[in-house]
Amino acid sequence: MRIATWNVNSITARLPRLLAWLESTGTDVLCIQETKTTAEGFPADQLRELGYESAVNATGRWNGVAVVSRVGLEDVVTGLPDGPDYEGAQEPRAISATCGPLRLWSVYVPNGREVGHDHYAYKLRWFEALHKAVVADTAGERPFAVLGDFNVAPTDEDVWDPALFEGATHVTPAERAALTALRDAGLSDVMPRPLKYDRPFTFWDYRELGFPKNRGMRIDLVYGNAPFTAAVKDSYVDREERKGKGSSDHAPVVVDLDL
Repeated sequence: MRIATWNVNSITARLPRLLAWLESTGTDVLCIQETKTTAEGFPADQLRELGYESAVNATGRWNGVAVVSRVGLEDVVTGLPDGPDYEGAQEPRAISATCGPLRLWSVYVPNGREVGHDHYAYKLRWFEALHKAVVADTAGERPFAVLGDFNVAPTDEDVWDPALFEGATHVTPAERAALTALRDAGLSDVMPRPLKYDRPFTFWDYRELGFPKNRGMRIDLVYGNAPFTAAVKDSYVDREERKGKGSSDHAPVVVDLDL
């Protein structure tokens, strides 16, 4: 069984690449972030033609998440239970579903913007709500994982130049402590292979030749419980999908499971 997570940075802009990628890779379940579309505008019909069902949480701004599956899609929960509001509303940043033998969350953690900003405090509150939401599933016997754009680099090895990130979001002790709390709840970081170079970055900024110079970060993560990680056969960053005109600034992270 093959699952993946991918911040597509607008599913409308990336749709031809997305459909071709799904068909060529044989992915069974894909967790999508940053759809930048409404639920009504999500390309469910085009995905259905390839055999995928869709569950979507999106309102048309710069957020939006989805799970698409060709192995079943049941018990969908839209939104983060007891998740915090930002500017008076809960943003569409989480969705969960049962896909065959798996229970999965697709998450798009708030960026945080800058330390001290209201969005940074919101990000930390959001992590607390995510922790509470997943605790019951982490301890179960069913394979369970949280996949998505976490907007946190777990260690200094996960950024191309740690010195450049000092004092910035994505690497602060509080953000990394939130990831540690998730792991302590019973989840493990499924480390992907990089395919090229020595570190499995998943995001490269469009600016200043970030991708050709490999100035990246590993912020797209797969956190699985013990039954999930025991089934992992392989995991890799599909760096090839970051290449070329019209790519997202994130690459898919792929996990192959013996299920």
